[in-house]
Amino acid sequence: MRLTDQQIRSYESDGFLVLESVFNEYEVASLLDAMDTDDAEGPHRILDAEANELVALYGSHQRIDVFADLVRSPQLLHPARTLVGGDVYVYQFKINVKPAFGKDRVSWHQDYTAWKIADWLPSARLVNAALLLDEATEFNGPLIFVPGSHQTGSLRDKRDKASASELHLDPEDIALQPQNVAHLVDKFGMRSVQAPAGSVVLFSPEIVHGSAPNMSPTRRRLLIATYNSCSNLPRTAEPRASYLVGDDVRPLESPVWSQK
Repeated sequence: MRLTDQQIRSYESDGFLVLESVFNEYEVASLLDAMDTDDAEGPHRILDAEANELVALYGSHQRIDVFADLVRSPQLLHPARTLVGGDVYVYQFKINVKPAFGKDRVSWHQDYTAWKIADWLPSARLVNAALLLDEATEFNGPLIFVPGSHQTGSLRDKRDKASASELHLDPEDIALQPQNVAHLVDKFGMRSVQAPAGSVVLFSPEIVHGSAPNMSPTRRRLLIATYNSCSNLPRTAEPRASYLVGDDVRPLESPVWSQK
């Protein structure tokens, strides 16, 4: 899985890149099956307070072999190494779940803001590899990007004082001001990702993004493996739990992808 020069230029210009149907339906099915087995209770499972439904699952690659293989697969690891520029490790692994007929949106934000605040991460030398476990449509709350907004740098350096958790940073904690987003959208526009299950979206930790509620009658599941440069380690004296921020910083190597 090698990115072309044109794909690299597109990523550098827009701040994100969509690669359609990287994984086939059988590989996606095996990942969904594995997700269902990762059902142990614990703080790595984030539940909706009202409906008691799963909305986020962290660190599955630390517990389930198929996800450990996935983050080392050439389909994800090779592009990550190319875009970050060298050896990488898994900084964070999560699966976001938008329940059917959901109400929650994801506020406009930049990921690096959270990591800079919580983990004292020196720079934005990371890349998010988002794998669509369900088809992304206009109805189920797809990712929405402001292309080119990563070139503006960080737009916020503090979190909301009313944050619900000191560990898990919700995008609402670091949401951008509407006037700032309006200015960026006026300059760059907006683009949503609509693609088949198995597609991969590579996106910058500094791109402004969010998503609308899932209005459809089925769940929308999105796996995000965040790769960090091995030379860009957090500097906080109080590291967050390893299910939130990976503490195995050895360079990842890429065996042949195989289903389990």
